[in-house]
Amino acid sequence: MRAIYTAPTTEAAETQLEAFAEDWEDTYPAMIRSWRQSWNEFTPFLGFPAELRRVVYTTNAVESLNARFRRAVRHRGHFPNEQAALTVLYLVDTAKHKNRSNLTGKTNGWKTILNTLTVHYGDRIADHIK
Repeated sequence: MRAIYTAPTTEAAETQLEAFAEDWEDTYPAMIRSWRQSWNEFTPFLGFPAELRRVVYTTNAVESLNARFRRAVRHRGHFPNEQAALTVLYLVDTAKHKNRSNLTGKTNGWKTILNTLTVHYGDRIADHIK
């Protein structure tokens, strides 16, 4: 599967999918059928530069942050106003993570990713960079 996601072109990804299907279609026919039916929705992903693909195809960081937000809100029950809720979410977002090698939770290689985003989507991103 990784060879499909990391393929440099759509044609290379199609070749990798067919090779994958040869090995696994008998065992997982529904999965292969799903890949083939969703191929047109997947191929725009291959148009992203390699630096951005890693950010796009992994949602672990987003899911982790959402889980931390839910935990923080659940423990407090309710907030007197919107500013109080935003303050708690900000503190959760900026808190250091215990027992992790990356204590601040920052994305490795973010400067490269931001530069790539600026090159490809400069008109959309320029207003948000401070």
